[in-house]
Amino acid sequence: MKTTDLTYTLAKQYGEGAANLYTSPGRINLIGEHTDYNGGYVMPGAIDKAITCAIRPNGTDIVRLTALDLNDSTEFGLREEDVPDKQWARYVFGVCREMLKRGAKVEGFDAVFCGNVPLGAGLSSSAALESCFAFALNDLFNSANPLPKEQLALVGQSTEHNYCGVNCGIMDQFVSVFGKEGHLILLDCNTLEYKYLPFAPKDCRLILVDSAVKHELVDSPYNRRRESCERVAKALGVDNLWQATDEAVDAIKDSLSEEDYKRAKYVTGEKIRVEKVCKALDENDFDTVGECMYGTHDGLSKQYEVSCEELDYLVDLARKAGVKGSRIMGGGFGGCTINLVDNDRADEFTKLVKSEFSAKYGHEPKIYDVTISDGARKL
Repeated sequence: MKTTDLTYTLAKQYGEGAANLYTSPGRINLIGEHTDYNGGYVMPGAIDKAITCAIRPNGTDIVRLTALDLNDSTEFGLREEDVPDKQWARYVFGVCREMLKRGAKVEGFDAVFCGNVPLGAGLSSSAALESCFAFALNDLFNSANPLPKEQLALVGQSTEHNYCGVNCGIMDQFVSVFGKEGHLILLDCNTLEYKYLPFAPKDCRLILVDSAVKHELVDSPYNRRRESCERVAKALGVDNLWQATDEAVDAIKDSLSEEDYKRAKYVTGEKIRVEKVCKALDENDFDTVGECMYGTHDGLSKQYEVSCEELDYLVDLARKAGVKGSRIMGGGFGGCTINLVDNDRADEFTKLVKSEFSAKYGHEPKIYDVTISDGARKL
């Protein structure tokens, strides 16, 4: 994707005029999975794959919008009843509405957007889209009195809740707005307090392996796991499981169902692993980081039970190739593994994964090298 494609299409679709360019990235999460709704910490980073838009005010109260990757266009007004029929446009409409609800100014505009965040891989292309437009509209229409960056992240989250039907946490939008090159973010999902952690390993890199599978379940697995965690927290007399200890959960094991006990043990174990990774990063100890990643995968697979055969196989291949660390990333039941790979093993690892996975499952996984990059910004 070239920015000239965006500006050319903007002029072709909506007439000549100066264009403003904005971009916002997708994300990875090194460790801290299924911890956001348990009041815990996550450790995401923005990546060098993003949604980019060319945009300009049009002097009306109508939004004219083109999704270049979808070869599709639409337009809509800015009132609540103007919600567009096309699902992809609701992400932008929702951003407009949520900014207006917060007292920000939003007027009609023309925009064209596209991106290279892989869809369906768990890299938060929707959060990148929301953050891109939230940042753009804040800069275009509210430069004298802009919304704080925290509010831009909340705009994206509220868009998902109120216009897209997804009751997501705050992590994806937060890192898309606050990302910093060469740094992960240690984010307290309960308070939104955060700090940057340097992450620029010299001898290893992050490689994502997209299984290109997604298992749809007939029940509501995420809600069931959240309910398990809430029951255990209530039994312990704490607000959330992040306040509990491994020993405290063990002490009430006999009063819990086997399922609730396993879910809680994953969360308290993940709390320990997040603390270890924070210390290891401070000491440039990437062997410990990798060990904790494997520990997280084992917990997600055996205790939280959100993995699947294909993802477990990818992690087994990572172990076979001598990869430092590997785990499922995201909600589960398909999608990507995130892998911390020594540079001198990277080629061997990708060849092994492609050949053995495709031989077993009949299709080749997608491989993405990622670099930790900056968050939403004007180009």
